[in-house]
Amino acid sequence: MQVDLGGLRISYEDRGEGFPVLLLHGWGGRAESFRPVTDRLAQGYRVLVPDLPGFGESAPPPSTWGVGDYAKFVLEFMKHVGISRAHVIGHSFGGRIGIVLAATHPDRVARMVLVDAAGIRPRRSWKYYIRVYTFKTLRALYQRLPGKDRDKRLAQLYARFGSKDYREAGPMRAVMVRVINEDLRSFLPRIRASTLLIWGEEDRDTPVWMGKVMEKEIPDAGLVVFPGAGHFSYLDRFADFSVIVERFFKG
Repeated sequence: MQVDLGGLRISYEDRGEGFPVLLLHGWGGRAESFRPVTDRLAQGYRVLVPDLPGFGESAPPPSTWGVGDYAKFVLEFMKHVGISRAHVIGHSFGGRIGIVLAATHPDRVARMVLVDAAGIRPRRSWKYYIRVYTFKTLRALYQRLPGKDRDKRLAQLYARFGSKDYREAGPMRAVMVRVINEDLRSFLPRIRASTLLIWGEEDRDTPVWMGKVMEKEIPDAGLVVFPGAGHFSYLDRFADFSVIVERFFKG
């Protein structure tokens, strides 16, 4: 399905019947990233899965959005599909959105599942800051070069210093930089929804220690860690994930 929301063309899935469940995918993902989860939950719930702006078949945001802008988008999306309250499942970047949504609009979130969620500022070593400073210095120099030389040098610079997500972000690069620099820790104590945290023990993108911080600082939260699973723990341990989430939603 597609809809125009505030001038943005948004693609989304709307499956099943029952109490609504809203799925928010991670950075670089799309509604299809949740396919097994959608198929399973649609047997007993109304499952709504948007391609977030800038991903999948949805248009990019008109400016450099932050997490708060994405949370506002979710509210507009909920209004369009006719729901005032829903269970929310957010993976990685989608977890960031869920955190802000639940903290600022507690009446809209019934129960929340954060899966390998981002939002806590990573621990950085001095080597990291040297690398960032070097990258920014070289980028500033290369941007002053003539057209072809500039583009070639910048491409080499991004390949050398940038993460895979950063290299592939394209027009979403500024949004990515803004989003990953937002520390959402202050939002955690404001979350009133019962929150289930699911993590892969081998997650290297959002390590388990971040889940432990969230468990400690969200008032009503519990953490489940899947041994051997990575950043996509909901796929690595899909059967376990499904049983746990369904029981959680049923209270």
